[in-house]
Amino acid sequence: MRALTLALALAASAVAGQAAATTYVFNAFLNGPNEFPPVASPGTGFSKLYLDTDAHTMRITASFEDLIGLTTASHVHAPTTDPNTGTVGVATELPSFTGFPLGVTAGTYDHTFDTSLLATWNPAFVTANGGTALGAEAAFLAALLAEKAYINIHTDFVRSGEIRDFYELVPEPGTWALMIAGFGLTGAVLRRRVATSARKLTT
Repeated sequence: MRALTLALALAASAVAGQAAATTYVFNAFLNGPNEFPPVASPGTGFSKLYLDTDAHTMRITASFEDLIGLTTASHVHAPTTDPNTGTVGVATELPSFTGFPLGVTAGTYDHTFDTSLLATWNPAFVTANGGTALGAEAAFLAALLAEKAYINIHTDFVRSGEIRDFYELVPEPGTWALMIAGFGLTGAVLRRRVATSARKLTT
């Protein structure tokens, strides 16, 4: 029983460790079927989003290829009503990310935004979240953690978006180690209980 308690404590500390972090990392794997409604596109993409709530920076990297249409814009939409589904307005700057490659079917992107600047955000998103850039940052982080924020690449083939995906939090290496240790201890406790029960049945 004590081992099970320790396992649960380790799992809880893993979650708490991530919650205390100031730099969050998110992944997104973009494709047409992820659009709402789904789009029949061979296009694919990958994006990472790094949000540092101490430095107030947001770095977005992306790569994409095989789009049918030419890119017209890209940005992050948030928050949807439910996780990993639906559509919603744009949260980040309009009409597109600064420096995002437009008029192409494939490309790469890497830009760091200052989240304390109003220019980083859609004015409507700022207004809906206290009227300040840092209010927008806090609301944006909440949407990311709830998996209610998606990166969308719009093209002239599908103006509403040809490929997209919701960002998902990437656990820190230390978090993975603690979770694995917790699961291992839980498994050991369960095996011990099974063995004890088996001995009781044979005696």
